[in-house]
Amino acid sequence: MRARLLTAGPDAIADHEMLEMVLFLALPRRDTKPLARALLARFASFAGAIAAPAVELAAIDGLGDAGVAALKLVQAAALRLMRAEVINRPVLANWDRLMAYLTAALARERVEQFRVLFLDTRNRLLADEAQGRGTVNHTPVYPREVVKRALELNATALILVHNHPSGDPTPSAADLDMTRDIRHAAEALSITLHDHVIIGNDGALSFRREGLL
Repeated sequence: MRARLLTAGPDAIADHEMLEMVLFLALPRRDTKPLARALLARFASFAGAIAAPAVELAAIDGLGDAGVAALKLVQAAALRLMRAEVINRPVLANWDRLMAYLTAALARERVEQFRVLFLDTRNRLLADEAQGRGTVNHTPVYPREVVKRALELNATALILVHNHPSGDPTPSAADLDMTRDIRHAAEALSITLHDHVIIGNDGALSFRREGLL
């Protein structure tokens, strides 16, 4: 597997083989093939396994803290690599890369997470920050806190992002109301709300493109 990876690239390695190799680094004296098979049976894919909550990974018999940490480290590395493609760059001109990063970060979350992307005068990403985590269908968001943080960062524009664990990115009435409230609070301080993006399992919805903003 190592030889194939180094000579033919990552596409030559199947999901179960990737899991075996990652786990072998954390559990060098173990046969990691049964663990890889168990992970795929539970989470369906390599991506599903590394994105799974740590508590669910820990329920896989024999994985242990070292195995869980190895999988979460791979996820963190992947997200950091994708984030590097958008940080300090004009995000509106790199929209596809931004959507790829946000989808990787949020599409498999089991509860709602609300994030704010803070942008400078050239629409470069200053910060991507989680403002809250909620339940499977609701995250409390406070417009004054969003605007306060924007002022602290000297941000002049915002993009709101949250996920729908149900998989359907269609905005709810609460989503529409919250977006309106944040837009009004931001505009009062000359901060532009560029968009609100909802991430689902099968795609993303842009308020701007849907004419909702």
